[in-house]
Amino acid sequence: MALFFATASGCEDVKNQVEKKATKQEVPNFLVIIADDAGWDDFGFHGSEIQTPTLDSLAKEGLILNRFYTYPTCSPARAAFLTGRPASRMGIVAPISDKSELKLPDSILTLPQALKKLNYNTVLLGKWHLGLQPENGPKAYGFDYSYGFLHGQLDQYEHTYKNGDSTWHRNGTFLKEKGHVTDLITRAAVNYINQHKASTPFYMQVAYSAPHIPLQETEFWLQNYKSIEDPSRRAYAAAMSHMDAGIGRILKTLGDNELNKNTVILFFSDNGAQEQWIPTTQYSGKFEPNLRLGSNEPLRDFKTTNYEGATRVPALLVWPQNIPGGTSDNFVGITDWMPTFLNWAKAENIPASVEGELIDYLLKPKKVERLTPIYTRGHLQESVIVPPFKLIRTRHLKSGPDYELFNIENDPAETNDLSQSDKHRFDQLLSLLKKEFSRDYLRVNKEH
Repeated sequence: MALFFATASGCEDVKNQVEKKATKQEVPNFLVIIADDAGWDDFGFHGSEIQTPTLDSLAKEGLILNRFYTYPTCSPARAAFLTGRPASRMGIVAPISDKSELKLPDSILTLPQALKKLNYNTVLLGKWHLGLQPENGPKAYGFDYSYGFLHGQLDQYEHTYKNGDSTWHRNGTFLKEKGHVTDLITRAAVNYINQHKASTPFYMQVAYSAPHIPLQETEFWLQNYKSIEDPSRRAYAAAMSHMDAGIGRILKTLGDNELNKNTVILFFSDNGAQEQWIPTTQYSGKFEPNLRLGSNEPLRDFKTTNYEGATRVPALLVWPQNIPGGTSDNFVGITDWMPTFLNWAKAENIPASVEGELIDYLLKPKKVERLTPIYTRGHLQESVIVPPFKLIRTRHLKSGPDYELFNIENDPAETNDLSQSDKHRFDQLLSLLKKEFSRDYLRVNKEH
C-alpha cells in the first residue's frame, strides 16, 4: 500500500515526527483489550453458547466491527498493531518461538513511543510475544510500565513457558507470584486505573492469555457449562467467561473513576480460534490433549491460515461521545489503528513508516467503500483484500503456488473459488499481491 500519511517532513527521523498539538483535556485515553485465540462463534453477541455478558453489553453500547481483519497468528498481529505496518515488512510472519532471536525492530516508531511524545502514560499488561528476553520486552518499545509474560503462552498458575523457561515479569524483571493469569492481569489493570492521575492521558493495553491453551479453569467457572459434553470445549468456554468477568471489573473501575466517557475502548481477538491442541513434551507432559477448542463458524478454518476463520475476528469499539453505536460492515485492518489513534490523540504528523489508513470514515454503521487494500502475510499463505474480493496464495516448498479467489461478502465460508471464472478480478488482485509481497523484509528468507 502507498504511504498515504507521509508529509513534507517525511524524510526526517520518524522518531521526531510526532509532536504534541493539544492540551491534556482534549485527548482521549485508550484502553485496548486483546483476547488470545478467541473464535468468531465464541461470544454471546455472535449467538454463542458461551456467556460473555460484559462484552455483549459493550456490543450494545458501541460499534460492532463486523469486518475487522488481523493476522493468522499472534506475533504478527501484535507487531502490525503496534507499528501500523504489515508485520511481514519486519520479517515477522509466524509466532516467535522459544529459540528465536526475532524481535520487533528497534528502528520503527511504535504506537506507545509515539503516544509518549504526546504526554501519554503507556502500560502493557499481559502478553507481549514480540521479543522473548527482558531486553527486548515492552520497555524497549515505549511502555512506561509492563507486567505479564514475554512468551506466547504459559502455565496459568506456574507462570512458566512450555519448555520451563521463566516468562512472568514486571518491567523486565522475572518474578514468582501466586494466582491465575487472568486474575492477575485484571487486578493489575484495576490497580492502575485506581492510581491513575487524571491530568495525564493513558494508553493501556490489556492482553489476556485467555482462551489460549493451556486451559486451567476452576469449578467456579466450569459449573456454568455442564451441558457441554466435550471437556476441552467446556474448559475453553470457562476461560472465555473468566476473561469476560475480568473485563467487567476493569470497565466498572473505569466508570467508578469517571474515566469512561473519554476513553476509547477497543476489544478484539489477536487471531481466530485454534481447533485443537495435542501436547507431547510440553509442560513436562502435564496436560491432556484438547480435541475441541474454539469455534470460528460460519467462517472457514482456524488460526495459522489466511482464511476468514483465522483473520476475520470479533471486535468492538466504544467511544460514547464520538463513535456511533450499531454494526459496521466496513473493512478495517489491524494496521489502521496506529494512525487513527494518533490522529485522535492530536498528533501533528503520522510517522512515514505507517502504512495503515485513517479510518474515521469507516467507523460507522453506514456502508462505505474502503480506499486501500488489506494485505496479510502468514508463514505459508498471503492474501490481499479489495472488498468484496479476497485473493489467497498458498505457497509450497516443492511445487508452485495455488490461488483462490473469493467474494467474501457473498461467500464468508469461502466455498466458491472464482479464480478461474473471474480472470479480470483475479489478475487485478494478483498484481496487487505481488506488489505487496515484493516490499516485504528480504521477502522473508527470499521465499517466492
